Amino acid sequence: MFNLKLLQKNKTVKYGIPMLLLVVGGSFGLREFTQIRYDSQKIRKRLDPSLEAKVNIQRQPVILEEEYEKLKEMNLDEWKNIRGPRPWEDSREYQEQQRRKLSNKD
Repeated sequence: MFNLKLLQKNKTVKYGIPMLLLVVGGSFGLREFTQIRYDSQKIRKRLDPSLEAKVNIQRQPVILEEEYEKLKEMNLDEWKNIRGPRPWEDSREYQEQQRRKLSNKD
C-alpha cells in the first residue's frame, strides 16, 4: 500500500510513462496507417486487364512517330495564336470580335 501511494506521487510514473507509451505507440500506429496508404496506392495504380490490352506499351513509340509525321505535314508558318475568352467574358461575343478582327486584317 505504501509503495502504491509513493508511485502515484512520483512525477516520472505519473507523466513520463504515459508520454513514452504515447510516443512509442504512436510511431507503431503511424507505421501501420502509412502502410495501408501505400498499399491502397499500389492497388489503384494497377490497370484493368481489358484496359491494359488497349494500352499496348510496345506500340507507344510508334504512335509518337505517327504524330510527329502529322505535325511535319502541317503548315505552321500561317498559324495564328488566338486568345480564348476569359471566364468572365461571353464566349460567343468574344469569338465574333476575333472573327471581325481577322476579317479586317485580311
